[in-house]
Amino acid sequence: MKAEQNERITRVDPGTPGGALLRHYWQPVALLDEFDPALDPAMAVRPVKAVRVLGQDLVLFRNAEGTYGLLDRDCPHRGADLAYGRNEGDGLRCPFHGWKFDVSGQCTETPGEPAGSKLCSRIRQRSYPLLEKAGTLFAWLGPEGSTPPPFPALDCFAAPASHSFAFKGLWHCNWLQALEVGLDPAHASYLHRFFNDASLEDSYGKQFRGASVGEVGGERWPMTKVMREFGQPEIAFESMPYGLRLTALRKMTDALTHVRVTNAVFPQTFVIPLSETMTITQMHVPVDDTHNYWYAFFTSFGAPVDKTTMRNQRLATVTLPDYVPRSGRHNHWGFNAEEQRNRTYLGMGEDDINVHDQWACESMGAIQDRTREHLGTTDKVILAHRRLLLQAMDTVEQGGTPPGIADAQLHDQISGPDTVDGIAPAQDWQAWWQDAVRAKRAAAPWRNPAVQAATRANDTAGAA
Repeated sequence: MKAEQNERITRVDPGTPGGALLRHYWQPVALLDEFDPALDPAMAVRPVKAVRVLGQDLVLFRNAEGTYGLLDRDCPHRGADLAYGRNEGDGLRCPFHGWKFDVSGQCTETPGEPAGSKLCSRIRQRSYPLLEKAGTLFAWLGPEGSTPPPFPALDCFAAPASHSFAFKGLWHCNWLQALEVGLDPAHASYLHRFFNDASLEDSYGKQFRGASVGEVGGERWPMTKVMREFGQPEIAFESMPYGLRLTALRKMTDALTHVRVTNAVFPQTFVIPLSETMTITQMHVPVDDTHNYWYAFFTSFGAPVDKTTMRNQRLATVTLPDYVPRSGRHNHWGFNAEEQRNRTYLGMGEDDINVHDQWACESMGAIQDRTREHLGTTDKVILAHRRLLLQAMDTVEQGGTPPGIADAQLHDQISGPDTVDGIAPAQDWQAWWQDAVRAKRAAAPWRNPAVQAATRANDTAGAA
């Protein structure tokens, strides 16, 4: 890749081609958990957070009625930082001169002005529309006055709160190299290789520790065993209304093939199977050019999600309130040479494979230098996604609508998307995985019309 192309697809600040593209899509800005005093005691006193997204500095706060507001951080009076404002229940007041703003950005008080002044009626701070989805606040950061597309009807947003869970984490690198790890079907056989398989009884909520769907000789195979023993996947992809559907086939015997179906939801999301009944929808959201938050949405098609277990598993790996990983370049991502020799391919722990991906992304540098790459056949999905990015940036610059969930006309065609990780008949794997997906969906207790209608009603009520 040429240096100028690498610049084009990685920069996200206002006014850049990449920034303009990403502002055509809803962006997560915070977990609702971040306003939970049990996790952050400061929220009991003052529910206000500084937020940085796509190179923009914003302030997010909750008023006494429970409504959230997202505003530009620089006070429109003289530019002081509203992230230090006084949350007075009915608005956020700048401590510099006392100007107050409600959740819509309207200035409601300018106390230093002469009695009878109408100045505040003419002042409005830029505010951004918010939607509450899957335990997360999403913002529309497009041009002021622009109309956002409908929110995408993906499984992770259709499932009720009982069957979904959201978490996040900060990585110190550009968003695109982080996303590309999730789009890469081949790396799991190496980066996440375990030399021994753990008990399937202790696999809940852990990536690559559960079993693949199906059996070999009457045995259920852990995903770790499949990934370890079959390291040359046959990778293919096809265009879908939301982006790309990816298929990785690992031939096991003449009669059996391991099938892993994942998805790239353009421009910054991938959807993968976590277990037989749970999927992960993961978005990589730029903080700026050299940092990104991953937001992971876990969706259960079986029993309700055990949020306490899943939250505690992941809280052990980060520091609050900003969800900064405990592992990183500062401590060599927890690298252990003895472990690398005897237990894992990488040597960076067995409980949290997120650290493996974090190392792969952060070790490339703050912004990967793609001019030095030598790509292989297993990188075909990476190349396809980069082409889509560049084409979409051209479309936006020419005044058009970018593809996928930014295009309102495609929304009736976008759902799911489906994933599977399983052992299939080699000659009939296409029908097998589609049957497996249909069975999983049919068994999901929340996929009845009454539950879906209630979910939509709750989403509407949560809009601000």
